[in-house]
Amino acid sequence: MDEWSDPLYVLSRVEYMLAAPRPELLPRFSATAAAVLPHRAAAMETGDCSRLPIKVDGDPVIVGAVTSAELQRLAALGVPGEAVVAEETLGGKRRKLVVLTSAPVIGKGAMIALVPTEDAPADRALEIVAKLWNIVSVNAAQRASDPEPAVLESNIAAATARARAITDLGQTHGTTLASLLSVLRSRKLGDAAARQTATDLAAAALVELRSIADRDQELSAEPASSAFDTLVTQLDPLVRHNDVTVDLAGPGDDRPLPQDIAHTARTVTRGLVLTALERGSGRVRASWQLDGQALRITVRDDGPEVARAVPATGLTERITPLGGRWEVDAVPGWGATITAVLPLGVQDTPELRPLDRLNSRELEVLAGIARGKRNRQIADELQLTEHTVKFHVRKILGKLEVTSRGEAAMLARALDLHPTGGSTLVL
Repeated sequence: MDEWSDPLYVLSRVEYMLAAPRPELLPRFSATAAAVLPHRAAAMETGDCSRLPIKVDGDPVIVGAVTSAELQRLAALGVPGEAVVAEETLGGKRRKLVVLTSAPVIGKGAMIALVPTEDAPADRALEIVAKLWNIVSVNAAQRASDPEPAVLESNIAAATARARAITDLGQTHGTTLASLLSVLRSRKLGDAAARQTATDLAAAALVELRSIADRDQELSAEPASSAFDTLVTQLDPLVRHNDVTVDLAGPGDDRPLPQDIAHTARTVTRGLVLTALERGSGRVRASWQLDGQALRITVRDDGPEVARAVPATGLTERITPLGGRWEVDAVPGWGATITAVLPLGVQDTPELRPLDRLNSRELEVLAGIARGKRNRQIADELQLTEHTVKFHVRKILGKLEVTSRGEAAMLARALDLHPTGGSTLVL
C-alpha cells in the first residue's frame, strides 16, 4: 500500500490499465486493484459493449457460474463513484462483495463486482479502487462510443449470434415453464399446497426470464431519441462558441437502435457537422430520421465550397461494415446535403453465404456438377486432371455442408448458380 503514495507509481498503473486492449481491460484492472484490495474474482457488466456485455476474471469456480441475473441485481446496489460492500449472490453462492459502478457523461456506464479475500476491506483500499474504476470506465466508455471499423464488424456478428441464442433460449425456457404451469394447474392433480408452491416457483422463473431478456435489450440497444440526446450533449462544446447556427433535429422516435448503429450515427453526424463548419458554412442542420428499416442521418449546410462536400474516408470506413451508403446532393451557390443511410437490421457478412465460401475454381466445378456432368467431363472442360476435380468436389461438399453431389447440385440451382458461355459464372 505504501507505493500507492507515490504519484509516479499511481500514474504508471493508470497508464497500464488505459493502454489495455479491450479483452485485457478487466484482467488489467483486476491485477492492479488486487495490490490494494486482494480478491479472488471479478465480474463486470457494461452497457457499452454489445459484443460481450459480461466479462469475468479470476477463480474459475466462481466466474464459471456467474449469471446476468446476478449482475443485474448487483448493479442496482451500486452507487456511482463509491465502493459498496454487500453480501449478495455471485456465482450461485452468497458472498461478501465489493460493488463498483460508474456513470460517465458518455455511455451507459459499467459495474464490477469483486470477491475480496478479506471480510472487512480497509476504507482507504475501497476509496482507491473506486477512483481507479471511475478512470477506467470513463476511458472505456469513450472508446466504445467510437469503435474502429474492424471492431464494428466483429461486434455485429457477435451481437447477432448472441441475440439469436438468447431468443432461442428464451423461447425454449418459456415453453417449458408454460407447460409446467399448465400441468400444475390441472384439477386432476392432488395436493393443492404442493401445486401452489410449484406454480409460484414457475411463475417467478418466468418473470426472471423476461427480466433477463429485457436487460439484454437494454444493454445491446438504446432508444433513438436518447441516442440523439447524447449526440446533442457531445456537440454542445464544439459549437457553443461558434458564430455558425447549428440546428439539431432528433428522430422523435423511441424505437431501439442497436448500440453499434447508435455509436456510428453519432460519430458520422459529428464528423459531417465539423466538416461543414470547416467549409465556411453559415448555417448547418443535422437530423436523424427512422425510415422503415434504416436510420437516415442528414447534414445540410449552405457552405460555398461544395466541391469539398465529400464524406471523409474515415467516415466511409465507419458505415461500410454496417452496410451503410451515402447520398450526396451538392449545388454550387446553394450548399450541400449529405445523408448516411444505416440499415437497422444486421447485414449478413459475405462468408455467411454458402456460395461465397467457394473460390473461383470450386465455383466452376460446382457449375459442372449442377449441369449433371461427371468428374471426367468437368476435368476435360476445365483442363484439369480427374484427380484434381475429385479433390475440389470433396472441398465443395465440405464447405457447403452437404453429403452428396446431388445435394450440392440442388443447392447450386436453388442459389441461382448457372453457367454462361462455358465456364464463366453468374451468381
